[in-house]
Amino acid sequence: MDMAQAFALASGALVATNLASILIAGKRLKPTGAPPPEIAEKPPVSIVIPVRGIENFSAETLARAFRLTWPDYELLFCAAQGNDPIIAEIEKTAAAHPHVAARILVGDDRISANPKLNNCVKGWQAARHDWVILADSNVLMPPDYVQHLMAGWRRDSGLVCSTPLGSRPDGFWAEVECMFLNTQQARWQYAGEAVGLGFAQGKSMLWYKPMLDANGGIHALNAEIAEDAASTKLVNRLGLKVHLVSSPFEQPLGRRTGHEIWSRQCRWSRLRRVTFPGFFAPEILLGVLPPLLLAVVAALLGDTAPAPVVLLVLAGIYLPEIALALAKGWRVSLWSLPAMIVRDVMMPAIWLRAWIDGTIDWRGNTMTIGTTACELKEAPAGS
Repeated sequence: MDMAQAFALASGALVATNLASILIAGKRLKPTGAPPPEIAEKPPVSIVIPVRGIENFSAETLARAFRLTWPDYELLFCAAQGNDPIIAEIEKTAAAHPHVAARILVGDDRISANPKLNNCVKGWQAARHDWVILADSNVLMPPDYVQHLMAGWRRDSGLVCSTPLGSRPDGFWAEVECMFLNTQQARWQYAGEAVGLGFAQGKSMLWYKPMLDANGGIHALNAEIAEDAASTKLVNRLGLKVHLVSSPFEQPLGRRTGHEIWSRQCRWSRLRRVTFPGFFAPEILLGVLPPLLLAVVAALLGDTAPAPVVLLVLAGIYLPEIALALAKGWRVSLWSLPAMIVRDVMMPAIWLRAWIDGTIDWRGNTMTIGTTACELKEAPAGS
């Protein structure tokens, strides 16, 4: 085999792997809005929602939480500071839905360097029910939100969760974030779960409280800087699995800037790098650039015009991705293809940046990530 053939085969293998992930995820996923599987039992559920500040769609996401069709649930809103402006918005929404049990819990329990986990502690401890959902405040809960999560629970489950599905972008950079969240990250997460490599996502996590309490409780999730990474490792140690809902829940985005996208993706990448380095390292092979570069080299070595090869690779990567989004009712627009290209250009730079020490901003908390997870520490504000 000559070098041109070797590079061509390597490119083809990456394109085929990309297509396989789309086919697997497509089979595993139901379209957005599809009803959840039926379940016989509907036990009471506690929903713990850490909040901080007012976000783009706070009024709508709050209202959705009070309009769930589950027969018996309580809402526990957790704020670190009593003067947080979101508290007044919660009180107004709760007053409009007096039939829903809701409480606002204020306090800052510092059990880790993860501000979100710290904020959830009081909610976990106050939860009255055995089934507890830890839900981010920017999740746009459908009416059957709880049923989707409960229906995902199986005999070998230790945790059921959902990836965020980007929706309602305002501007090009929000379109780019949709392409990161949906046909890239959600697709690979569902493909991984389908082949037995499920990992947690902190947006919506359903726990059986007695099980977690018997294994260290919510404090056990401070074993890693990211609570979803700690959750994955804990569940795996127990010989159980992380499962996903049949269809992910929306996160409305609104307007985004390029800096926000870069900062957020770098933060997530660096957290993956320190918590799951073995899974993070191959991420450099994702996206269109690796197979495209290999194909161009193969064409040049084989004395072939590169233009047709470039078009073939672009079609092999992007057409199936767009088809997946259309089939599942995910965001697709005239900006989707340019957004995918920009995403894939950013991905190698984000991957490289993840290996460099530095600070990250996590909802107003400045932290430093070193070369390993144990070197992560909270940094002074303004550093």
